[in-house]
Amino acid sequence: MKALVTGASSGIGESMCYYLDSLGYELILVATNKKKLEEVQSKIKMNSEIIVCDLRYEEEVFKLYEKVKSSDVDLWINNAGFGLFGDFDKTDLDRELEMIDVNIRAVHILTKLVLQDFVKKDRGHILNVASSAGFMAGPHLDTYYATKNYVLKLTLGIYEELRRKKSNVHVSALCPGPVDTNFNKVARGKFTIKGADKDYVAKYGIDKTLKNKLIIIPTLKMKLTIFATRLLPTKLLLKITYNIQKRKASK
Repeated sequence: MKALVTGASSGIGESMCYYLDSLGYELILVATNKKKLEEVQSKIKMNSEIIVCDLRYEEEVFKLYEKVKSSDVDLWINNAGFGLFGDFDKTDLDRELEMIDVNIRAVHILTKLVLQDFVKKDRGHILNVASSAGFMAGPHLDTYYATKNYVLKLTLGIYEELRRKKSNVHVSALCPGPVDTNFNKVARGKFTIKGADKDYVAKYGIDKTLKNKLIIIPTLKMKLTIFATRLLPTKLLLKITYNIQKRKASK
């Protein structure tokens, strides 16, 4: 068995690598930081390979696929991504476009190319790491929420296409709430509630993926929160979300 994880050098991606290693998967670890990748690799017992790749750039996304397309990957995890706090008229446009490139463009390209290969051999799992943000709009974290909406909805559409074909290929979307990672530091914000344990989220996400679960929400609290969003009027939900996000912003 072989798995590939993007964003493997830290956070949920790093935890996924350790858990997959414990399950006996050979691994391909992908991230931008070679030193951190080597640190993760040093803790892995199974055979592993590291690939330094910056998913902001389309040419590197295609190079990544070309490097691994003959590796017979069984489980592909699109985990790399980041956010950016701030009002939309004040956040840095270049940084937001980089976010769109990583969170959407790279995920779209890799999902399509890998899916085509998986469909040909009629097996394989793709796990796209979305977010609870994928179920709603996010004032003060607008672009991030929008990107995760894209990832979630793309995954849902692909699922239905595969289901109707009775395919043995499966896609899943992991939708956690706040997780205790370095997301805050990168996004320049701070969660006001304690994030879920990244090891738990990683294990839960992979276990459910391997059981062909479509939407994967790791904690009961977040499941109840997402259910509640379906009952609230849109404008009220926006007010609530704005107040929550505003409290996260770093000075």
